[in-house]
Amino acid sequence: MKRKPFDELTFADDGMFQTVMKDPEISAELVERLLGVRVKQVEYPELEKAIEPYYTSKGVRLDVYLKDENKVIDVELQSYPQKALGKRMRYYQSMVDCDSLMKGQPYTKLKESYILFICKFDPFHNEKKKGYGLPRYTFQNTCAENNSVNLDDKTVKVVYNAKAYESVKDPKVRALLRFIQTNEPGEDDYSKRLSEFVERTKKNEKFRKEYADMNLHDFDIMTEAKEEGIAEGEAKKALEAALTLIRDYNETPEVAAEKMGAPLDLVLEALKESVTE
Repeated sequence: MKRKPFDELTFADDGMFQTVMKDPEISAELVERLLGVRVKQVEYPELEKAIEPYYTSKGVRLDVYLKDENKVIDVELQSYPQKALGKRMRYYQSMVDCDSLMKGQPYTKLKESYILFICKFDPFHNEKKKGYGLPRYTFQNTCAENNSVNLDDKTVKVVYNAKAYESVKDPKVRALLRFIQTNEPGEDDYSKRLSEFVERTKKNEKFRKEYADMNLHDFDIMTEAKEEGIAEGEAKKALEAALTLIRDYNETPEVAAEKMGAPLDLVLEALKESVTE
């Protein structure tokens, strides 16, 4: 659960990615390169946007959320493998739709929606657990009986495998994926801009402090720690991790218990004991 040392941060790291993507022009160009769509008059990117439609529903925290008059785009960057990527994208899609359609509006008002995941690994494998090796995987809803029939729900899910950047034909896309994977900008002007932005940000004392104070909200990191504790059969680890989230990162007992796999009653009991001590 340790965060990466500040001076070792790259564009692909949590915190730095969101900070660089604050620039609307940079965000727009990344989307145009990887999705091939133009974003008109980008609203200022909402970083780490939290969508929690109902008290009892699982909320989501999006890395970068862009929108214009006609479309909404969620951009996520994943540096390490995670489980249930497809279901995660499905849920993100549903939350984005809930957030973009106001109560009482007809379904025709739903904007085009893009869920873009950029991974530094191949996220899809065959039955032999070997990656398919594609640099890009695009998913749209088509008819199983006749794939020329499209549901036309205006949703697109795209997953990039930056590890396979060498096989990309488009030079601009190849250069960007190469930079994300290797942290080497090469001769590409846009990648150079990203690299320079990262280096300037590292010299920013305000960002340095924000990074040091940043809440540990990444569910994947917490899941990794939880699974490690379960594998070792150490229930105590799960409890201690939940208490750390509550005390150091201001999580609620309910959320901390769920994320770390600790029984809620034990978490509450431990909190009471700490108060009375």
